[in-house]
Amino acid sequence: MVLLLSVAFLLSACSTRQLVVERVADELAAQGSAAENDLDLAREASAFYLKLAESILRQTPGHRALAEAVAGGYTQYAYAFVAGEADRVEAYDARAAEALRQRAAKLYERAHRHAMTALTHDAPGFGQALASPRPADWPVLAADQVGLAYWAAAAWGGWISLSKDSPEIVADLPLAVRLTRLAWDTDPAWGQGALTGLLGSYEAARPGGSQPQALRYFDQAIAQSAGLSAGPLVGKAESYAQPAGDRELFESLLRAALAIRDAEGSPYALQNEVMRRRASWLLEKADDLF
Repeated sequence: MVLLLSVAFLLSACSTRQLVVERVADELAAQGSAAENDLDLAREASAFYLKLAESILRQTPGHRALAEAVAGGYTQYAYAFVAGEADRVEAYDARAAEALRQRAAKLYERAHRHAMTALTHDAPGFGQALASPRPADWPVLAADQVGLAYWAAAAWGGWISLSKDSPEIVADLPLAVRLTRLAWDTDPAWGQGALTGLLGSYEAARPGGSQPQALRYFDQAIAQSAGLSAGPLVGKAESYAQPAGDRELFESLLRAALAIRDAEGSPYALQNEVMRRRASWLLEKADDLF
């Protein structure tokens, strides 16, 4: 009887602990999408949040919302605070810039791994299906998996772009493009143009890509954002106008991004501030870029 009671107590304790972990995971996932417009405060808080959320995610591997928040958090941290810093310091400290880019590549890889792990948790063999040469084998995404797929693809692109000396990583570019397209086919309006803009960036960058098609994607992304997101504007400036040598378009897009003002509590406030800072820096560098 004592043994049975002890086992029952332990089972109850485990159940209670798991319930608490699930509730913490829910709260952390919600916090990951909370509105914030102070970029410096976000940077200071990000490291602790990401490490805590990552540790909880390991205990709740099937928690899709938390996996999306962690993957998105690492991707945005790498882009805004590490890779972006590398661009800014390169002019006077090339060694520091390279170290920052190596760190950013590892953060992108980490984000990609979390997102792909979550997608594989839902659909075992997801990665192998994605890599199949037969379209009939490619995974079909549910609507609530599109966010995970977006962050997996975005992080993949960042990782590839910083791994030019690693052919095995660069060779995955078609898979990153394929995943983006599968997500877009499921929900082309996801993220108010963010997903369409990512598709445009890939179309502009991939070997054999169509610049007219990339332009159509960027213009669609800008329309989907309804003037609320700076991301598609900066994306079109960097990925289309700059390679085309169109400085007038480049600068007009960046000024339009800088002109966006966020409503109180806007969920896009933080990413818009990142993009506004990027736009301002690009305008300062315009003479060097053209």
